[in-house]
Amino acid sequence: MEKENIMLNFVKKFIGVLTLGAILFFPILATSEVKLPSTVSWTAYNVGSTGYSQSVAIGKTLQDAYGTTLRVVPAKNDVSRVVPVIKGQIDFSAAGSGVFYAVEGVLGWAKPELGPQPLQMVMSSTGRNCLALGTAADANIKTAADLKGKRLPWVIGSPSLQTNVTAFLAYGGLDWSDVTRVDVPSFKAAWKAILNNQADAMTSFTTGGGTEVDASPRGLSWLSTPHSETENWARMQVVAPHMAQRIATLGTNISKENPLQCGGFPYPILVTAPDRDDSLVMNMAKSISAQFNNFVKAEPSAGGWANDRQNFQWVLPYHKGAVAFWKSEGLWSAEDDAHNQNLLKRQSVIASAWEGMADKTEDGFKERWMAARFQALTDAGMPAVWEK
Repeated sequence: MEKENIMLNFVKKFIGVLTLGAILFFPILATSEVKLPSTVSWTAYNVGSTGYSQSVAIGKTLQDAYGTTLRVVPAKNDVSRVVPVIKGQIDFSAAGSGVFYAVEGVLGWAKPELGPQPLQMVMSSTGRNCLALGTAADANIKTAADLKGKRLPWVIGSPSLQTNVTAFLAYGGLDWSDVTRVDVPSFKAAWKAILNNQADAMTSFTTGGGTEVDASPRGLSWLSTPHSETENWARMQVVAPHMAQRIATLGTNISKENPLQCGGFPYPILVTAPDRDDSLVMNMAKSISAQFNNFVKAEPSAGGWANDRQNFQWVLPYHKGAVAFWKSEGLWSAEDDAHNQNLLKRQSVIASAWEGMADKTEDGFKERWMAARFQALTDAGMPAVWEK
């Protein structure tokens, strides 16, 4: 009996040592799987934006888990978010759909001092909302064709917002000549115009606009873009290739019980420069994936960063460091790879067209560039998307 007691005490002590060792050892083992520098920098939208809030929440978990400081630099527009990344002054950007225009070298990027930017993706947040056309209920807009003759806002100086509205017109087989254009200075002013009965519809994320209109006598109705309407979708994607089909379950008047067939694009979109270190990019993706359950508790709007919400066949190519991570997770398919290679080739064609522009003087530059870009993509058998 005495020998048995001695043995029992020994086993208890041994188990205690193992338990203490597990407590001390396993956190170190877990954190050693992610190798990040002491500081990583991102640009993001302005303080108070969803993108900034999500970036800060992610940064808090990276600090807690790995001792890495995520320096989030707020920037007011796409140029100030993207250019520092390309120049190597900032590691990554938590950007919006404007990065698509940057990569293509169009709209505000069709300037001698800017041009196409070779951005590549790491990962993104695809939420359960969508980008839809919010309409005043009393305007009786049931289909996109019903937009004919209605009053639509044109946000001055914002090509991306103009393109969004144009895409919905295209969905209905319409263009700006079919509607009354109402010039407004900002996104907020566009929705104010609906509230004041000066306009009838405006695009927005379903979780980010329309609440005031919904509470007003006019009421709010989101325009559905049914996924079965393939011809309409084809017309929309000629104008806005970055629009992808999704079903929204979040937003004003939208829920799991009352979903909306619609479209959208990721936001934020974590992008970087092609020459960024592969290991840094891979570990950035790995750390966000590993910490998802932690930061989403602090910032519920960040649910779109989940692994199963990633779109590997969107309009931007993925960085090879990110590809390595997604392959290691078993989420990267042969189809994804073929799509990615085609996008990388597209970037190369656009870059070559830009480098071949001998005359980059201001006079008539945009027209010359768009013609050269159109010709290069057409010769390569790729859609130019934007006309000459």
